[in-house]
Amino acid sequence: MTRVRFPSLGTGLLALVVTAVVCIPGAQADPPVDPAGPAPAVPAAPTAEDVQAAQERAGAAEGDVAVIQQRLADAAARLDAATIRAARATEAWNGARWSARNARAAARQATADAAVADQTLAVHKEAFRDAVITAQGMGLDISVVEALVSADGMDTLLEQSSASEYVQSLFDQRRDEYVAAASAAATAAETATAAAEEADRALADARAARDEARAAARDAEAVTARIEGRRTKLVRRLARLQGVSVAVARARQEAVDAEAAAEAAAAVRAAEAEQAAQDKAADKTADEKEPGGQEPAADEPAPAPADGAQAAIAFARAQLGEPYRWGAAGPGAWDCSGLVAQAWAAAGKALPHYSVAQYEQSTPIGRDQLRPGDLVFWADGGKPSSIFHVALYAGDGRIIHAPRTGRPVSEESIDYWRTPDFFARP
Repeated sequence: MTRVRFPSLGTGLLALVVTAVVCIPGAQADPPVDPAGPAPAVPAAPTAEDVQAAQERAGAAEGDVAVIQQRLADAAARLDAATIRAARATEAWNGARWSARNARAAARQATADAAVADQTLAVHKEAFRDAVITAQGMGLDISVVEALVSADGMDTLLEQSSASEYVQSLFDQRRDEYVAAASAAATAAETATAAAEEADRALADARAARDEARAAARDAEAVTARIEGRRTKLVRRLARLQGVSVAVARARQEAVDAEAAAEAAAAVRAAEAEQAAQDKAADKTADEKEPGGQEPAADEPAPAPADGAQAAIAFARAQLGEPYRWGAAGPGAWDCSGLVAQAWAAAGKALPHYSVAQYEQSTPIGRDQLRPGDLVFWADGGKPSSIFHVALYAGDGRIIHAPRTGRPVSEESIDYWRTPDFFARP
């Protein structure tokens, strides 16, 4: 009896073994030939173990997705921290430069004032000398005139002239004018010296702030490159786990990030609205208790933006896509306060290249008062002195700004990032 085996029908399929009994001793039967080819294999039903293994793999994939998303969130937090450090350093340098320029201007003015005081002193000194010579011609002791050329000539002259009744009326006015001019000249000289020293200190501070800003910018660039590379790898892994393209995975993650930012901003706005409602209710209660209280006037609609604001917005929009560079105010590269300063300069209004000073030189307003052209600020300490970022409000809940290293000038939601802290109108 001879056993005849058919070859395997394919990888992963159950091999079919056929045993044939041949009646002719010593003979081997050929396998029957199916003219239609081999019959298709029927997949085996999954076992309970197969189902459990698949569920475990799916659960593991979901766990991996969660881990990757957490890593992406951590990377975003590190990038955010680096961005804030660099922004603080940049605005500190802008502030130091602004202070140094002001100090140099003050020193120049003080030097000019000192020169004028010296000229005034020379005029009064000459007038006093003429008065002495005139008095000497009227019989004043010659020693008084000789005192003019001595080391302490004017002081000696004052002592001698004040002792003489004969020349008292002549010298009174000239003496007082000279003393006042001498005092003014001394004060002006001291002010000029102090201003020059302050200018030197401000310049040294600006140089130190520049070095800190440069180091912070380099650190931010390195962190940005490292984190962006890491994020790219994580998004690719996320795409494989989710069975989608990298572009889709990236878009999904950006949507998740945007949704989280929007939720955080909405929570802050809700808290602010609740507090405002409580304050309004308290004010209303107080008004009702006061006799003769008047109904508050209805809110007036916000006026349309002025031509200057439109010009500022148009200028800022024209820079969209241009790179961020710390300390830059164009052309071709910008930091946050540099873009805002040049945008409003195009509208005919001068603002410093320093976000804190931009707030100080504008009129503070509330978020609900925003209109196109207004300024939006982010701070790190709850006070205007801690402002480190500024944007131009474009209307409809959007801003135009120079965000950070690695991101060009952009137009996006006012709540794309952290909730703004201050608002002002130039």
